[in-house]
Amino acid sequence: MAIRKILRRSLSRGKEATSMSPKVPKGYFAVYVGEEKKKRFIMPVSCLNEPEFQELLSMAEEEYGFDHRMGGLTIPCSEDIFINLTSRLVP
Repeated sequence: MAIRKILRRSLSRGKEATSMSPKVPKGYFAVYVGEEKKKRFIMPVSCLNEPEFQELLSMAEEEYGFDHRMGGLTIPCSEDIFINLTSRLVP
């Protein structure tokens, strides 16, 4: 699956998630996930149309609003849940 390859590539870059990380390729966006320490994932823009991902976005809006200190999209769930959900989004 393409999404698993993207997630693996993102995970292999290390655990440090900062807003100073390398630029995101065109057609992708950065997401910060984790309950305590945030990890950066690079996601394809096509995920934004998926109902499951939109539910995560609603959770993020409830938790953080539209002004969050990380400077990026932050999802309030565990890494395991995020990986499990997103690995099923793109065949």
